[in-house]
Amino acid sequence: MKNTERLANLALAGLTLAPLVVKVDPNLNVILTACLAVYVGCYRSVKPTPPSETMSKEHAMRFPFVGSAMLLSLFLLFKFLSKDLVNAVLTCYFFVLGIIALSATILPALKHLLPKHWNEDHIIWRFPFFRCRSAHWNMLNANFFGIFLSLRSFEIEFTRSQIIAAIPGTFFCAWYASQKHWLANNILGLAFCIQGIEMLSLGSFKTGAILLAGLFVYDIFWVFFTPVMVSVAKSFDAPIKLLFPTADSARPFSMLGLGDIVIPGIFVALALRFDVSRGKGSQYFKSAFLGYTVGLVLTIVVMNWFQAAQPALLYIVPAVIGFLAAHCIWNGDVKPVFLVKIKKMNSMPMEVQEDLMLDTNKNLENVGLIVILNNDYSLVMLLEFDELKTAVTSEDGSGDKSSKKVE
Repeated sequence: MKNTERLANLALAGLTLAPLVVKVDPNLNVILTACLAVYVGCYRSVKPTPPSETMSKEHAMRFPFVGSAMLLSLFLLFKFLSKDLVNAVLTCYFFVLGIIALSATILPALKHLLPKHWNEDHIIWRFPFFRCRSAHWNMLNANFFGIFLSLRSFEIEFTRSQIIAAIPGTFFCAWYASQKHWLANNILGLAFCIQGIEMLSLGSFKTGAILLAGLFVYDIFWVFFTPVMVSVAKSFDAPIKLLFPTADSARPFSMLGLGDIVIPGIFVALALRFDVSRGKGSQYFKSAFLGYTVGLVLTIVVMNWFQAAQPALLYIVPAVIGFLAAHCIWNGDVKPVFLVKIKKMNSMPMEVQEDLMLDTNKNLENVGLIVILNNDYSLVMLLEFDELKTAVTSEDGSGDKSSKKVE
């Protein structure tokens, strides 16, 4: 972990706890907390393992419509069902989800304190009742749910370290479920933000621009033209927003939705991974991160000026894309930045994989590769995941940047 990343983690923890002991301006708290969460999530997204999820252009196009359907469904649920009943069901759901997110967030820090074999030795639980008797049903599961249940028993694999990490996660989730305290809400919310930025991955800057543009329109429509988003945000008693205590008894908390952190955050994280892959330091990451900060500050300024809720993405999206685009134009890097795709080796067409093997003498089975391609699948750069991690570490002066251009 880099020193700056370690400091960001400590600062985020301190800022989260600070309102318990001192008065913290809620506007400053919103800006610093969101920026620190994005910073931590971005650096955690650079790792020597393939990304868990990669969003395609088609997924990005559908995202605003899926989000709108979910938002409207929640609005109707709160309108026609008991608010307490809906929130009780959601609390159970977020209790389980929160344990997973918190455990994954604190696990890297715990690993250094535990015996090595606790991190490496896996425990396997088998559930013999989950079986699949039909090959057709197997195919449906594989295609639509991403889960392949074979004729063998369903298995869950974990380590002792993960069990230890789940203990504080369970405590905070139980605290939230029983008290609904703002601090427990924020701890869970920050875990969701960091994990979202760390685990989600955009396939290209073009995909990211499509996603941000779609959610830009989504945010404006549901905030300015309907009461739906504000109504759901006030009724939805779940850690989908961060709460910042204020001195105003009529409005005890300022709020910031997790989507206003995670969605721009995965775009900023892509800029960081792109910088690392080129071995040129974090130049575009700094531009994108500065754009996020400026957009968030503008949101707070306008909100206080008009004394009304503002769609944060209205200001964040143009700022993030604008700052990054301006930097690319200034450096003459528009094509390398916006016309490349970052793919895992095993996610490409077989003929492309075979060509890459012939050109680079890389083993087809080595899935620990990041391949940066043009739209026509012509090779721009090949980077192994262990080299990717080394490149990040070397930014702190501890080693040479080992990313390499493949001719």
